[in-house]
Amino acid sequence: MKQFKGKKVVLVGNGAVGSSYAFSMINQGICDEFVIIDLDKKKVNGDVMDLNHGTVYGPSPIKVKAGEYKDCNDADLVVICAGAAQKPGETRLDLVAKNMKIFKSIVDEIMRSGFDGIFLIATNPVDVLTYATMKFSGLPKERVIGSGTILDTARFRYLLSEEFDVAPQSVHANIIGEHGDSELPVWSHANIAGKPLRSIIEQDDSRKHRVEEIFVQTRDAAYEIIEAKGATYYGVAMGLMRITKAILNNQDVVLTVSAYLEGEYGHEGVYIGVPALINRSGIKEVIEIPLDEEETSLFNHSVKVLKDIQYPFEKDF
Repeated sequence: MKQFKGKKVVLVGNGAVGSSYAFSMINQGICDEFVIIDLDKKKVNGDVMDLNHGTVYGPSPIKVKAGEYKDCNDADLVVICAGAAQKPGETRLDLVAKNMKIFKSIVDEIMRSGFDGIFLIATNPVDVLTYATMKFSGLPKERVIGSGTILDTARFRYLLSEEFDVAPQSVHANIIGEHGDSELPVWSHANIAGKPLRSIIEQDDSRKHRVEEIFVQTRDAAYEIIEAKGATYYGVAMGLMRITKAILNNQDVVLTVSAYLEGEYGHEGVYIGVPALINRSGIKEVIEIPLDEEETSLFNHSVKVLKDIQYPFEKDF
């Protein structure tokens, strides 16, 4: 991996998610240079002007510019938000065939530039496309990261915080597995303000049904949001910003991202949402938390769902 002096981020895909991510990045002042690449160059130019004007009120001076794939040569991080969007009634996994072709052309262009940094993938189905990006790019697994279940975990923590009337930051609970219908909550490690969630439920059995409903709300939130406004973008943009911050600031923080398994949780050859230690090198370590019997079974199923989807495309890698 190249040793870069600054903090340069290139965004590929300036749609709803990409532009929301750009806005989050400028507001947080995380990078030194932010480059936007998209086929719609007119919109990119407009967004670049708009964002640069806003940097006056940001926490630090960031140079925002429209770019080409050659700008990836000295980038520390390339974030891909490009691809076909999820339509009402369509699952994330329905998108795979369309977006696989798009990703092949994008990743090939990026690697031709001489890029040797870290990829962060947001496009759905994110787990499968992150796997494809590793294969297409030839980069080490630790330098290809998917947004995974970072948004699902945020939704889960928020809904639990509402139920128990505490700040989301005082809720520690993860969603792991596929970013999609086969994801699962890790009830065995969830705690509310330091108290194990299961012990809280044991003391008040009326809570049991409610927390199960909260998981369903978490899992299906995207469908509700898409039905209401056509797409989800603010939440995932904030999640991408958080991952970016962890990478560029070398934070050694644990986040639920899509990481490549090589024996962890008893599986290999798949990208899937799990807790992982993130720093300037990318994924420093996959954190293997002990799962109970039911959680293990559900996680195994989620792995199978993803492998069944990616298997027909293995010949293309």
